[in-house]
Amino acid sequence: MVATLTLKTPTGSGAATRQQELLAVYEGLLACSRRMLKSAREADWEALIDLQSSYLAQVETLRHFDDEPMLLGQEADGRKAELLKQLLESDQEIRQRLMDRRHELTQMISGSRQQLALSRTYSFYQETSEVIEAAQRFKST
Repeated sequence: MVATLTLKTPTGSGAATRQQELLAVYEGLLACSRRMLKSAREADWEALIDLQSSYLAQVETLRHFDDEPMLLGQEADGRKAELLKQLLESDQEIRQRLMDRRHELTQMISGSRQQLALSRTYSFYQETSEVIEAAQRFKST
C-alpha cells in the first residue's frame, strides 16, 4: 500500500492549502511510522519491510514540498514540530528494535556454526572410535 499526496497548484488561499497538505503528509508519515513501530514491537519483520516502501513514498512526497519553500504560521509550525518529534521517537525505537533483532540473528548464526563444527568433530571421533573398538576385538583372539 503506497500512499501519495497530489500536490495542488496554489489558488486564492493556496498558502493555507499547501500548509494543510504539508501537515497531512507529515501526519500520514507518522501514521505509517506508528504501524511500522507496531510491527517491530510484534516482531512482524515482513510487515515492517512492506510498510517501509509506503513510508519511503511519503518521504518522497515531502521532498516535493522542499522544491518550493513556504512559510508556516505559528500554529502550523508548532504542529509540524510536534509531528517531527513523534516521528523521531518512533524511528528511534524502530531502529533499536532492529538492532536488537540483528544481534539476536547474529547469535543464532554463531550458535548454528558452533553446533555444526561440534557435530562434525564428534562425528569424526565417533567414526574413529568404532574403528578402534573393532580393531581391538580382532587383536585379542
